[in-house]
Amino acid sequence: MHGPTPFSAPVVVFDDSHVTSDVRLAPVNDLREAGEIRTGFLTTLERLERRLSPPVARFVPPDQARITRERRAEPPVNELLALDRVGNRPILLVNARAPLGYRAAKSVKPGEGVLAADGSLVAAVCEAPTAAAFLRALLAGDPAPLPPVQTRGVGTTAHEDVAARVLHRPWHVRAMRDACLSDDLAHEIPLRLAARQSTPPLPAGVTVVGRHPVFIHPAASIFPSAVVDASGGPVLIDEHATVRPGSILIGPCAIGPHSTVLDRAVIRPGTAIGPWCKIAGEVGGTIFQGFANKAHDGYLGDSYVGEWVNLGAGTTNSNLLNTYGELVARPLERSAGPAGSNERTGETFLGCVLGDHVKTAIGTRIMTGSIVGTGTMFAGSAPLAGTVPAYSWITDAGSKAYRFDKFLEVAQAAMARRNVRPGPAYVEHLKSLTANGS
Repeated sequence: MHGPTPFSAPVVVFDDSHVTSDVRLAPVNDLREAGEIRTGFLTTLERLERRLSPPVARFVPPDQARITRERRAEPPVNELLALDRVGNRPILLVNARAPLGYRAAKSVKPGEGVLAADGSLVAAVCEAPTAAAFLRALLAGDPAPLPPVQTRGVGTTAHEDVAARVLHRPWHVRAMRDACLSDDLAHEIPLRLAARQSTPPLPAGVTVVGRHPVFIHPAASIFPSAVVDASGGPVLIDEHATVRPGSILIGPCAIGPHSTVLDRAVIRPGTAIGPWCKIAGEVGGTIFQGFANKAHDGYLGDSYVGEWVNLGAGTTNSNLLNTYGELVARPLERSAGPAGSNERTGETFLGCVLGDHVKTAIGTRIMTGSIVGTGTMFAGSAPLAGTVPAYSWITDAGSKAYRFDKFLEVAQAAMARRNVRPGPAYVEHLKSLTANGS
């Protein structure tokens, strides 16, 4: 399932979020480095592993190193010694903020690099000492100087342009959604069919229409009266996923492993559901990182949902202004609340960005372009709007800080429902996101 890298160069993935000016991805990267953000059916790191080869090392912001290692020990994290093991071969550097950076990486030759529109390095093939110097500066928190390679820009074609786009704001995940999901489905479905993970015979009463490919894992369950509409794009239903009776799945969309689409749900195009989610109601153009619940009616559109989110019954968001105009949103500075002023997003359809562990009460209304920080508990009767700092406890009585000990108690209870126990690095990192660390 892995193609050769250019010139068989070992792959090293780097996340330069902490040294590149004007990058504010919170809350999307609060609890994960940029390569672990789900940008389509896959995360950026998963896409690199499948399209190039498994990286030999990862370099992440120093404050995320422990939580990254705890989640996954291999490949090594922030270890320059890992480069020694590749010998004198050229190294392929790939930016974790480039969701489709593997495309750019495939086109570079030794001594060459590709730059994003803002000057960030997307991919380069360079000698090991040169790569080590670049990564050493990254670990030191310095703006990493570009390796001395011959660089070129994004080019003029749409293919080259999307390959060199990098994430700066949380709403850029939505901007890259369609390209990433299309790329993932175009590659994943043929690979799985080639691996003989063929779609099993469907139960009587399941309707499949459309000309695009449909892949249903043999270990998935799909119930009678479900409808899979592949008229507008492919549909992928992964291992141990369940599609309950009366549900409608409209491609392009993908349902991740162990996730459940509940009875009479409508999954509209552009939706990618990560692992271990429960989804009901109407969902369109939304990425679920994983381990999230939207188990009741309500609309969610053009949004990003972090892990361990629980949306109360009837929670509904707006994804389009009444004026049909461009959305503005205000970025979030990790632990410090809104940063700067409102910015143009370039999007007409933009719902909400919900950080990990966000909870909403029944009947919650979420306004267009809302950015909600990690650990926020919302139980107000007024709409949830604007940019909300991490660990906000919001009721009709006002907003106050969510006590970390109480938050952690709730988080541990929610994670236990999926047989997950947060490790010490995870807990420590959660605490570091509070405004005062208490």
